[in-house]
Amino acid sequence: MAMATLRREGRCLIPLYSSINAVRSSLLSEELGPQGARSISTQVVRNRMKSVKSIQKITKAMKMVAASKLRAVQVRAENSRGLWQPFTALLGDNPSIGVKKNVVITISSDKGLCGGINSTAVKMSKAFHKMSSGPDKETKYVVLGEKAKAQLVRDSKKDIVISITELQKNPLNYTQVSVLADDILKNVEYDALRIIFNKFRSVVSFMPTLSTILSPDVVERESETGGKLGDLDSYEIEGDETKAEVLQNLVEFQFSCVMYNAILENACSEQGARMSAMDSSSRNAGEMLDRLTLTYNRTRQASITTELSEIISGASALTG
Repeated sequence: MAMATLRREGRCLIPLYSSINAVRSSLLSEELGPQGARSISTQVVRNRMKSVKSIQKITKAMKMVAASKLRAVQVRAENSRGLWQPFTALLGDNPSIGVKKNVVITISSDKGLCGGINSTAVKMSKAFHKMSSGPDKETKYVVLGEKAKAQLVRDSKKDIVISITELQKNPLNYTQVSVLADDILKNVEYDALRIIFNKFRSVVSFMPTLSTILSPDVVERESETGGKLGDLDSYEIEGDETKAEVLQNLVEFQFSCVMYNAILENACSEQGARMSAMDSSSRNAGEMLDRLTLTYNRTRQASITTELSEIISGASALTG
């Protein structure tokens, strides 16, 4: 009788133990598998949020640095605009005779993260090079800035006469630019110098500009053929200097003034474009951070809900 009772109790206890062990093993497997995956996904999102926050801090700091540099150079650029304008009225910049030797001076920046100002200047330089090239014409490059050099050297390496980088490493004054202009004039033969740069208009706007400086020979030939580039013929030359010497001095002074203004204008455009680019990057980082925060909260909420469901299911299995 006792043995029969034990057999009946054993038949009743064995299925209960097996069901409890099955529930326990399923809970352990659920805890080690899916919960581990969920914790890894939330950790990935958390790391991504941390990276985006760091990037946002960097872009905001770069925007502030660009703003301070822009304020420092903007006044100098505005004051330099009045230097070259009288020369354009005096000598002109659009000859009626053919110009065979052109030198394209492309001004760009040494650093990136400033929008499309460098690619705009390079595209304009390439377009003018293509337009002014021909069987009896010659067009060479003088490149100022690392970014324009990196783009022009791919297609026009043989046409680059002079390449100067790190021009904006230290603030330039007129004396340094005049030395640079003299060095360019000594190493190139030209009928016309075409300076391509970005003229500063506002923080969010710049205008690609081409300024032309004609050689004294072109000015004299224009005068001999009856053309009139500017108002130079209406002035009388006093002293022992000839007209050719006066023209030579005026052209050299004009070139240094235009170069000084072009470098400052391009520096203003660079800092303004960098401010806009960093502002857009900061706003994009903020939007990305909001999306990641929403994703993190949803993932965490789903993880908590799943854990609660597993606990309830396990409790129900044990009590049932």
